[in-house]
Amino acid sequence: MVQELTTNTKSEIIYPESDGQPMANNTKQFRWIVTIKENLEILFAEVAYVFVAGDFLWYPVVGNNKIRTAPDIMVVFGRPKGDRGSYKQWEE
Repeated sequence: MVQELTTNTKSEIIYPESDGQPMANNTKQFRWIVTIKENLEILFAEVAYVFVAGDFLWYPVVGNNKIRTAPDIMVVFGRPKGDRGSYKQWEE
């Protein structure tokens, strides 16, 4: 009797931390992004579970690295502060 061995060949999905796109289209837009992001950081500085970030990739769907966006500013209530390379919704 011959038994076929099956292997799990499911490859790991890579979620890049950069899309190669510029952060802003011009200096005025960049200045506003930084101003708003930093003021939100100050506003929520004493609140442990408010994550504020700007211009990084957000992946809302597990298993799909093509569905993504890079919001200029992102405020997430209920999540701890800290550094992240990207925001994977299902891990948060």
